[in-house]
Amino acid sequence: MKLQESGEMYLETILLLSMRGGEVRSVDVSEYMGYSKPSVSRAVGLLKRGGYLTVEEGGHLQLTELGRARAEKVYERHTLLTRALVALGVPEKTASEDACRIEHVISDETMDALKKKLPSQ
Repeated sequence: MKLQESGEMYLETILLLSMRGGEVRSVDVSEYMGYSKPSVSRAVGLLKRGGYLTVEEGGHLQLTELGRARAEKVYERHTLLTRALVALGVPEKTASEDACRIEHVISDETMDALKKKLPSQ
């Protein structure tokens, strides 16, 4: 299953919410992203069928190895791109918003070059 930008956004959101602690449910994703519960439910179904997540007892969302790897890749891109844009003088809020759009289309080759040039944090 080819994952679209919206699917990556859902995976990244689930990862972020799980990093904050506790179980993640569809309603948490809905509130965080500002999407309707039916939209989140549809996305969860697609991600589940694609092997990116499971729905545990009580409706808790759990990333699979595949889902976690994809979410971590998107999150790494987001944080690295945000840092790069801030280093160029872009205000942090704008940098984060722009990074959110760029993270889905930038090539692995370009990301590798950015990693080499930016100081690690």
